[in-house]
Amino acid sequence: MPKREKKIIVIGGGLAGLSATMKICEFKVKVTLVSFQPVKRSHSVCAQGGINAAIDTKGEGDSPEIHFYDTVKGGDFLAHQPLVRDMCHQGPAIIRLMDRMGVAFNRTPEGHLDFRRFGGTLYSRTAFAGATTGQQLVYALDEQVRRHERDGLVQKLEWHEYLGAVVDGAGVCRGAVVHDLRAGNIFAIAADAVVLATGGPGQLYARSTNSTVCTGSAAASAYHQGAKYANGEFFQIHPTAIPGQDKLRLMSESARGEGGRIWVPRDPGDNRDPLKIPEEDRYYFLEENHPLFGNLVPRDVASREIYDVVYNRKLGVGGQPMVYLDLTHQPPELLERRLGGIIDIYRKFTGQDPSRVPMKIFPAVHYSMGGLWVDYEGDGHGMIDHKSPRNQMTSIPGLYAAGEVDYQYHGANRLGANSLLSCIYTGLLIGPGVVRYCDNLDKGHDAVPSSLFDQAKKNWDNRFAEIKRMNGRENPYALHRELGDLLLTNVLIVRENKKLLETLDGIDGIEARFKDIKCLDTSDWSNPTPSFINQLYNMVHLSRIIAKGALLRDECRGAHYKPEFDLNQPDRFDPHEFIDYLEKKHYGPPREEDYPPGHLAYMQRFEANEEEWLKTTIAQYKNNGPEISYEAVDLSLVTPRPRKYD
Repeated sequence: MPKREKKIIVIGGGLAGLSATMKICEFKVKVTLVSFQPVKRSHSVCAQGGINAAIDTKGEGDSPEIHFYDTVKGGDFLAHQPLVRDMCHQGPAIIRLMDRMGVAFNRTPEGHLDFRRFGGTLYSRTAFAGATTGQQLVYALDEQVRRHERDGLVQKLEWHEYLGAVVDGAGVCRGAVVHDLRAGNIFAIAADAVVLATGGPGQLYARSTNSTVCTGSAAASAYHQGAKYANGEFFQIHPTAIPGQDKLRLMSESARGEGGRIWVPRDPGDNRDPLKIPEEDRYYFLEENHPLFGNLVPRDVASREIYDVVYNRKLGVGGQPMVYLDLTHQPPELLERRLGGIIDIYRKFTGQDPSRVPMKIFPAVHYSMGGLWVDYEGDGHGMIDHKSPRNQMTSIPGLYAAGEVDYQYHGANRLGANSLLSCIYTGLLIGPGVVRYCDNLDKGHDAVPSSLFDQAKKNWDNRFAEIKRMNGRENPYALHRELGDLLLTNVLIVRENKKLLETLDGIDGIEARFKDIKCLDTSDWSNPTPSFINQLYNMVHLSRIIAKGALLRDECRGAHYKPEFDLNQPDRFDPHEFIDYLEKKHYGPPREEDYPPGHLAYMQRFEANEEEWLKTTIAQYKNNGPEISYEAVDLSLVTPRPRKYD
């Protein structure tokens, strides 16, 4: 009997999807690669500043172990530690792999890979290709996938949208339902496994640094089919973006890595030309408040500081919600060579040259640390068994997730330049495991009846026919903007339970009005409106996960900040005191006189908070909404402690 031919569907043509496709093809397994748009336009190309790996070409003493610690600390210890450790140890090999594939990384005059600093670390750890690193990585991986496409291993379906998984009676994923966005037809594809690499849901907030395709719809579809969604409330706000009415354009952390300084005038009424404001009249608040890390504190810390300066101290530039990001002290030639991509963006959209005038920036919605819950299997030595079929599998057997669509690697706050690493790492990690999963299917394989796929297709045909019949009074695009404004107002940098309750009520109202939507265009050919209406339905449900998770989590952790539950860390507190406190507890109750005034009480508050809230939020779809539970975090390698970046 001939051996059954394996087939895997990869949804998404960004870094995670391309690296997963490449790795799976190395096992001579066929892949159908489905992309909402041409893969070279995937949102990964928008990543600017670089990709992390502790290679230490500058002799600073960096190592993968320090990278691991910085990452779990940056995420407020909410990530499973073996996964983070394995990713950080794989980082150098990933950089060298991409270098061999032809990525034009910047180099030192001696020809070595160049690295710069990013937030949350004291080491030069970020490899970069100017300020268009994501684009260069996507193009390199796309070339590798094209080679496999030439060899007949890859079928590429661009301008196709994933609608949902084909799930059998035992709850196992057997394929995917796909929508041809140009012709309008819907069809089901059989496969041994499906990999979702569909990016984040930044468009929930309507205005963000994300592309318009970043709706989170694929993840929400999986959630509706029974997949767990984890840590949805942790949404990263990037400190530096160009304010705008249409969207918020990212000014990469690389600007601060190359010496950019954030400041405002000390006098709220000082409206002078910024170049005429002397140093003594400038408030470099990140440098003054965090002298060790300065402008390169983690993103959650920087965003809260900017929020405080603008809204609480009323020091925004010209009375507006903006601060200066200043590069004018750097040579223009250096800026062009190392930051050319973002310099061009700022010139194009503001008409001003950042080498001549300070940029005006403000925090913007950027990245979701939360996403689909995925599994893993350790090797018993603090790392990951790379052959395990459990790696990156969602709670639906046979349905995998990689990249920003999963939740595993960043905890409560992502360190800059770890996103590209996690996307490529998870794509490569999936390869051996998903192939082994297919091998295990072979052992007890029963033919899947065609009726399963026929019914899945019929269900989605009916769904879109129903959408096209919608003839109410609500404009879906206006409703999307209302949803985004609701989240931007109440579920952003600072959160309050009263406003979160109002948000949930508002989401309920938007869902009720959704039923009264008018489908503005009912044609089949290249019609985005029915597809967008389906995405909007999914965005409404994802927004409820975020708001409810935030409401229930009564603490401050990473990107999730509730002033009411701030533990009020003492100014001169040293996190090592907490380790000493834990050790002394083994020999009896710690004494007040052993610590500076107020420190013992703070550590006791911190310990109690960790016991209650150092856990993963799990959302499952029940009764038209999320049922929230919690799951323990693997803390087997590093003892959690208070974060401090002073």
